[in-house]
Amino acid sequence: MSLKNVFRFRESNSTPKGNSGSAAQDRAGMVSAPLFQSLPQDMQEQVFLNLHLWSYLENLQSNGLDIPEFVSRLNKSFKGNASNNLIYPVANKVFVHIYTAEGEARDVYAPIEPSYGGVTARLMEDVDQKLIDHVSELQSVVGEEQEKRIEVLTSILEKICDTGRNGKSRSTLKVTPEQLDELKYLMIRDKEGMGAIQPLVSDPYIEDVSCSGVGAVFIEHKIFGGLTSSITFNTTEVLDQFVIKLSEKIGRPVTVRNPIVDSTLPDGSRINIVYGDDVSKRGSNFTIRKFQATPFSILDLVNSGTLSFEMASYLSLMLGAGMNTFVSGETASGKTTMLNAISTFIPPASKIVSIEDTPELQVPHPNWTREVVRNTVDGSSSVTMFDLLRAALRQRPNEIIIGEIRGEEGAIAFQAMQTGHSCMATFHASSVERLIQRMTGHPINVPKTYVDNLNLVIIMSAVRLPDGSTGRRILSINEVIEYDTETDSFGFIEVFRWDAATDTFEYPGFMNTNLLENVVTERRGMPPLEHRQIYTMLEERATILRNLAEQDITNFYELHNVITQANREGLFR
Repeated sequence: MSLKNVFRFRESNSTPKGNSGSAAQDRAGMVSAPLFQSLPQDMQEQVFLNLHLWSYLENLQSNGLDIPEFVSRLNKSFKGNASNNLIYPVANKVFVHIYTAEGEARDVYAPIEPSYGGVTARLMEDVDQKLIDHVSELQSVVGEEQEKRIEVLTSILEKICDTGRNGKSRSTLKVTPEQLDELKYLMIRDKEGMGAIQPLVSDPYIEDVSCSGVGAVFIEHKIFGGLTSSITFNTTEVLDQFVIKLSEKIGRPVTVRNPIVDSTLPDGSRINIVYGDDVSKRGSNFTIRKFQATPFSILDLVNSGTLSFEMASYLSLMLGAGMNTFVSGETASGKTTMLNAISTFIPPASKIVSIEDTPELQVPHPNWTREVVRNTVDGSSSVTMFDLLRAALRQRPNEIIIGEIRGEEGAIAFQAMQTGHSCMATFHASSVERLIQRMTGHPINVPKTYVDNLNLVIIMSAVRLPDGSTGRRILSINEVIEYDTETDSFGFIEVFRWDAATDTFEYPGFMNTNLLENVVTERRGMPPLEHRQIYTMLEERATILRNLAEQDITNFYELHNVITQANREGLFR
């Protein structure tokens, strides 16, 4: 499929055929059309209900492009296809067309919205002008719940527009009932939603949304990987205006003086905004890391190949014994996802305190205190990670989870470990050696003699798999042993490691671990002569986890409940 042809059409034809007459007339003509007759039944049902989808298909046909397959729900079978051409539903009558474009490195992600075609978008400009007359109504719901604000917006729009049925005054906009529905969509999308990128935010299959400057918006898709969206910002002025509105929506306006904002969206997604060309030479940019409503469980990650059942079993034994654990890796390697997943293995009765600069963690335990930093412009009332961690030590937690260690809070974390508090955290480092280098250097400055309080380091990475696709893998799981003052070196044991050639996991730590074989066994009250039985226990747990996966008990919260019950019965303690 030619990307050039699609863009040429979008520039030269702004009025889709389906908007010329009434909906009944459009549907009557549609049903008799050869194109409609050639569609499979599921696609026929969708276009009959959604005329904007029909217009989109007509436009594709008129440009000699193949009609896409309709897929009601995506699955992993679509992953890794050399060529794609399909449409799937997102939400609120929004569809997405995924297709392979000739000469392009990435496939294209094209949202198909109820306002498709441009006619309604132009009407929206007139609506915006008339909204001025209803400022008092809009101001009356400032601070109210979004549902209430949408209700008022919809009511105002119905006053502004005349569909020819109610005999309204001449000052109202003359629209068809279909156009009114489309205006409602645009009104809610732009005033209460995220504007042009709302379809991307609504799509549950999207992990990341990024705009690096003027041009296209890029996304990371759970099934199709890296895609180029058809949403573009053509000028610096348009992009700057969008970024300003975006920052105002989240209550953290960007300015020339304060051009960088880190915050969260109402759904929990993480957003970073950089405004202007002073600090970003390509101009304003933004990145959204989508929030996962239900986190990936450890079994979800096993099923996706991130780790093995044996590795999951090993982690359950280590965390159950209170081992201090860091999940480390580069950006977008899956650190927070893994930290969430393994939190299931923290003993169910534990009191947990989590500390984050941006709320991303989701801990399934009932006794969970969630604390988040507070940043202010002048810094006078800011609350830092360091402040929260110091406060957490007074709350007598069984486990402290730190979203990400970046600075001086790292030294406090190691002091907490020194005093017997179990800690988990994420860290930016691609190996155990680099983790220790960063940890003992400025600005963290952990004394080298404290480092062996860290028991376990999980190294993660986004990798290229043997079949050419990409995925996230645990590169290694390592036990930190000791610091040798004479040689100024650290000793660690690589218990598990990933084989890149075969995409499998090796187990060099079998019968050769220190912490599992000696420390964990002691904490479990096992006699010295029985320490080697811990490996049998590991295999038994791996079998249990494998059976749960086979029974499709993989939901994050369901799995936690099952493990909690098993713990009570002494089966997974």
